[in-house]
Amino acid sequence: MVNAVSRSARLSFTLVTLVGLGACSELPSMPRLGSVPVPGLDVFDSPRTLRGHMVDNEDLGQVVPGVSSRADVEAVLGTPSATGTFDDSEWYYIGGVTRQRPGRTLAVVDQQVVKIRFDQAGRVQDVTRLGPEDGRDVRVVARTTPSPGNERTLLQQLFGNLGRLGPGIGNQPTTGPGAPSPGAR
Repeated sequence: MVNAVSRSARLSFTLVTLVGLGACSELPSMPRLGSVPVPGLDVFDSPRTLRGHMVDNEDLGQVVPGVSSRADVEAVLGTPSATGTFDDSEWYYIGGVTRQRPGRTLAVVDQQVVKIRFDQAGRVQDVTRLGPEDGRDVRVVARTTPSPGNERTLLQQLFGNLGRLGPGIGNQPTTGPGAPSPGAR
């Protein structure tokens, strides 16, 4: 009976401590499973990695359409991640936050794309933030280029050289490459 009381007392103390720690503002937020906070669950979560160029709203506010030039934009935001394919009148700043999913590829947690368009004089014409809804699905073509030659199965490739002997092994050819010279007989 005493053992059961001390076990329940320890459990209540642990729960009160966890609830108290969850209220502290200095501690990072506790990971949740549904709506229940679970201590230690972040051990299994992969770290988030910043990739590319994330543009701050404060920096973007310094780029003024009709006033800022290419040099101004490059001084404030840095070199663009990409430019237009056939025309460099559009600059793109692309950034994202990813995390590694266990046993899978990277998962994109957050992605930001800022497009800056310039006029003929090199002044900023407009600034646009693009989101996931602005993206387009690209269908991958599954064509292959045929290669000349023999198409052999895996078994033909594995067992194709069995029984073939190189020069000097087994029966010697009498003429052709690898045959002994006439004076050597």
